[in-house]
Amino acid sequence: MDEANTSLLLKRPITLKIIVTTTWKQEAQQQLQSQITQLDDQMQQIEIQGQRAITEIQKQSISPPGPAVTEQIDNIRLQVNEKKSEMLESKNQFLQQMQQVQLLELDQEVVQGQMESFFRLEKGDNLLKKLNVEIVVRDGVVEEIRGDI
Repeated sequence: MDEANTSLLLKRPITLKIIVTTTWKQEAQQQLQSQITQLDDQMQQIEIQGQRAITEIQKQSISPPGPAVTEQIDNIRLQVNEKKSEMLESKNQFLQQMQQVQLLELDQEVVQGQMESFFRLEKGDNLLKKLNVEIVVRDGVVEEIRGDI
């Protein structure tokens, strides 16, 4: 019988789990802190850019500014505030994640993300078992592969 008729090559999601260690906690917190610092810098840049745009508009307009100029300035302020609000929301999420990392216990398994792999499915295989695969990692080293490979 032709093998093409008895098996398929499919793609499946694989759950990546990490085992919490002191090293992992430190690295996770450093990464989150770096993202927070980056957001703070971006918020500051947006504020400066917005202020420069407003100053430029004020220089080019007559005094007192007309309604069109006032509307332009208000729109810039609105855009700056909206962008800063989005960034503050992201910053708060990172701060919450930092707090969650601190609360994790050592040797606890935590889902880190998903990966994909290919697998061969043959007649008679249990599809659910083939789809349920996990990789467990401790400090970057694979400790265990769980499931029907």
